[in-house]
Amino acid sequence: MTSEGGNEIYRARMERAKAEMARQGVDFLFITPSSDLTYLLGYPAHSSERMTLLCVPREGEPFVVAPTLEANRLDNRRDIVDVHRWEETESPSGLVARLVENAEGASIGVSDQTWAVFLIRMQQELPETTFTSGNSVLRELRMVKDAREIELLREAGARADRAWEQFIVSSRIAGRTERDVAGDIRTLMSDEGLEPGGFLIVGSGSNSASPHHMTSDRVIQQGEAVLFDFGSPYQHYYSDITRTVHVGEPSDEFRRVYDVVLEANRAARAAVRPGVACETIDKAARDVIEQAGYGENFIHRVGHGLGLDGHEEPYMVGGNRLPLVPGMVFSDEPGIYIPGKFGVRTEDILVCTEDGAESFNDATRELIVMQ
Repeated sequence: MTSEGGNEIYRARMERAKAEMARQGVDFLFITPSSDLTYLLGYPAHSSERMTLLCVPREGEPFVVAPTLEANRLDNRRDIVDVHRWEETESPSGLVARLVENAEGASIGVSDQTWAVFLIRMQQELPETTFTSGNSVLRELRMVKDAREIELLREAGARADRAWEQFIVSSRIAGRTERDVAGDIRTLMSDEGLEPGGFLIVGSGSNSASPHHMTSDRVIQQGEAVLFDFGSPYQHYYSDITRTVHVGEPSDEFRRVYDVVLEANRAARAAVRPGVACETIDKAARDVIEQAGYGENFIHRVGHGLGLDGHEEPYMVGGNRLPLVPGMVFSDEPGIYIPGKFGVRTEDILVCTEDGAESFNDATRELIVMQ
């Protein structure tokens, strides 16, 4: 959490939320521990059976209900929210219901990451209200990153790049397990100041053909492809990068597939500009892969948004006609997966700019042969 002097950003975000609530006819916004709470209040609270809840009313002052044993963590947010403590023997949902004014007939938007048990209790306490998904409000705020968010995402990407560049010059992977090699990358990410709690896929041989392979104890062999997909947050904002290497000399087939994926990655980036539909970015990459004869082997969307969550809106997928806006941040990650053989994916994080795209990843995309 930042100092009290840094609270203006969160006050401004809540005012933007109120404006969007007014536009959509939402009377109250309920946010529990999640990336949404971090975004609106700068409070990365942990989820537990003890309910913490931020209420942003369309009219009036926002407040937080928090367990007594954690309420002091909000002391430096008291200039922007009222903090109401609840004791172990009290009902926090009952306290929220008492604090919400003129709730009869109101529309309450609830963060999508709220535990079902909390929602059920709130519904019981406020039976005369209508509960809806708060994502319709929050997505409008979070999809377009402000200058500070872009700065943090750019830095997260640079740190992931450095970790990767160090890995490919310092590690030998043949004869080691996927899990053991993953440990090298975790250490390097930590050395770069990336926070724990990220994600890491190491898929070798035929495992690389499974896009979301669970890193295993399989031993990496000579003559195999190895796919690495990893990322961790920097000051709560995620990095995400994928690179595919080969152990020993690659086959002609692998080189051909690698080149097609790299061309698709470049085509998606070249298609980015304000006003272009999200689905167009997916199509730009997909067209390259289909024309090369591997269309059936590209089995996922080309990208997802990135920010306080590793996956968030907007999504670069067929059917999504949402137009790109400067400040939208998303992945560019085409892949080709040949079952029983290998998979190749190349992923960078892009931000839509006023006239195109900037990549937050500059780690080499050339084919790397490792030992």
